[in-house]
Amino acid sequence: MDSNAVLQFKGGETAGLQRLKHYFFETKSISNYKETRNGMIGADYSSKFSAWLALGCLSPREIFFELKKYETQYEANESTYWLVFELLWRDYFRFSMKKHQAKFFQLAGIQNKGIGVNKHNSKTLQSLIEGKTGVDFVDANMRELKLTGFMSNRGRQNVASYFCNDLKLDWRYGAAYFEQQLIDYDVCSNWGNWAYLAGVGNDPRGNRYFNIEKQAQDYDKNKAYRNLWLNTSK
Repeated sequence: MDSNAVLQFKGGETAGLQRLKHYFFETKSISNYKETRNGMIGADYSSKFSAWLALGCLSPREIFFELKKYETQYEANESTYWLVFELLWRDYFRFSMKKHQAKFFQLAGIQNKGIGVNKHNSKTLQSLIEGKTGVDFVDANMRELKLTGFMSNRGRQNVASYFCNDLKLDWRYGAAYFEQQLIDYDVCSNWGNWAYLAGVGNDPRGNRYFNIEKQAQDYDKNKAYRNLWLNTSK
């Protein structure tokens, strides 16, 4: 894995349990999770449990009960609650897929909603994949994904919004590329979140548009993240 990766992921239950112990009990990073979870550089701005969850090396229930031990031993706060909320969000997508099945993979989504998309453009898609769109915040995230198989939650939302709202491409191509690349790929969460950003998923408001420049200013004010991934010859 690239040396700039947020974490050198290693598979298996043992590695997953070591990560859980590190994030909860060794660093107590969980106590600040809500404040740091939109970070983009480093191992401990978020739990990074997703890869082990996706492969079944850790279970949501296992994480939940370890979290309860942490809360008993140290503290229960808004951050510890927020991790439970994220685990419930994963479950929500599972139940949604069980309910809607094939609609999860259709352009109109579970809302059966007509959306306008541009004609498929392989060149535009490839520029996005290579991180060469000219939008530096998007490009940095796409290069991280290409080189490491990981992207932050903040990055995923911005990339999906750009893909759906600015490029107006068929969101399923984006979901399929994430399926190919993500080390923590999970069918329900991946396709559910992409449909959500495309406006055909679980969000009744639709049009989840992200102002990319404002997001870059809010979450990468000093350009540390963009410099990390754009100033590379890889």
